[in-house]
Amino acid sequence: MNNPIRRVGVFGMILILALLANLTYVQVVEAPDLRGDPRNPRVLIEEYSTPRGRISADGRLLAASVPTSDRLKFLRQYPNGAEYAPVTGYFSQIYGTSGLERAAGSVLDGSDDRLLFHRLTDLVSGRTPTPGNVVTTIDPHMQDVAYQDMTRQGYAGAVVAIQPSTGAILAMVSTPSFDPNPLASHDAATQKKAWAADAPALLDRAISQTYPPGSTFKLVDLAAALQDGYTPDTPVTAENRITLPGTSTTLENYAGEHCGPGDGPTVTLAVALARSCNTAFATVADQVGADKLRSAARAFGIDGPELDIPMPVTGSHLGDLADAASLAQSGIGQRDVRLTPLQNAMIVATIANGGVRMAPHLVKEIVGPDLSVIDTTSPDDLGRAIPSGVAATINTMMQGSEQFTTGHGAIPGVTIASKTGTAEHGVDSKNTPPHTWYSAFAPADRPDVAVSVIVEDGGHLGDAATGGSVASPIGRDVIAAALQDGVTG
Repeated sequence: MNNPIRRVGVFGMILILALLANLTYVQVVEAPDLRGDPRNPRVLIEEYSTPRGRISADGRLLAASVPTSDRLKFLRQYPNGAEYAPVTGYFSQIYGTSGLERAAGSVLDGSDDRLLFHRLTDLVSGRTPTPGNVVTTIDPHMQDVAYQDMTRQGYAGAVVAIQPSTGAILAMVSTPSFDPNPLASHDAATQKKAWAADAPALLDRAISQTYPPGSTFKLVDLAAALQDGYTPDTPVTAENRITLPGTSTTLENYAGEHCGPGDGPTVTLAVALARSCNTAFATVADQVGADKLRSAARAFGIDGPELDIPMPVTGSHLGDLADAASLAQSGIGQRDVRLTPLQNAMIVATIANGGVRMAPHLVKEIVGPDLSVIDTTSPDDLGRAIPSGVAATINTMMQGSEQFTTGHGAIPGVTIASKTGTAEHGVDSKNTPPHTWYSAFAPADRPDVAVSVIVEDGGHLGDAATGGSVASPIGRDVIAAALQDGVTG
């Protein structure tokens, strides 16, 4: 009898150990996957059992949770919808999160370490856990103006405005945009219908899309050239057309025009920038050389570490400068050069800030449930990109560029420093409407705001579009809004 009993006992022990091992595996190893499984209703119910924190901009509510009478106790709402979608992102049962809803998710759901004291207080007092709130750096008036200017014309593109002295992002618009409210619906069919309809608009063009910068990139050429011995008075070619080094391919100025007044063989570098002469800057890039141009680009953040604002920003790239021809083409912002609108705004913001590059940021403060400020974003100096004297010289030359820039919106009594761009793109670039750019800052003598605007595919002017005719009025309107609001560095 003892042996059979012993065998039964051993077998029972094995079963118990197997059960414990399986229970441990499920609770420890598989727990994260089970919690994240969309078929697990407990996680969803728990996530919606408490309100999510608010997102705001200078007193304007951008995102909040409201109570409901259904199984999911709170519904996420976005009072300003599509205008602020590039900032807030969306909060969806099916599609997850984006924008600040994702990047600041731990604050908004209350799990952030900075909210530990509040969590402990809620636990001790027996109160429902309360989340933190996010206050953005966005200036609502500037955001309104940028969004309305872009949508009124039906433009696709982006607008980014930065405070040069701090890196605070004052406006960030991407069009076409989308309404996050249907994506936050508790009804799955509503979410799926919105996702299918809005798919192209979900791309944040301001920070997630790169474009050829066209002639706005000449500011990087200029920074490299001025540090290599050039001055505003250095003579450069005025030819309407040149042959790219080592090729039979020609490159010409806009509309094939001679650079500058008269028909002389040269003009000054200052005139070449003001008139945005391709032949001159392609030649300057070739003469400065690939190493110095790449060094100048990296100093502005191109080909550098990717940024978080706190959303991740797609990297901007100079491309492969394999030979003299590619170097010359890259010098006018074509070939393989690709920048985000945020990066282009950072370039002019750095020049405006005397050559010091500041980290761009979108979050001003983290506010506790009791409305106390528990964290503030301090300006982050990323280092000197160019000497202050070089920045001052570029500032003056950009003022000359603004004087030659077409388009309405000049601000009486305010001097703007700017650079336009008209960028070819696409497989058949000569027969594709260009992207148009305007990058600027003001007031030129004490810059308070820097802005970069891109309008895709020529806007309403198609093949005839230029940065001056299409993008500059939007940039000037945003600058005017900033100055009306008294934005100061």
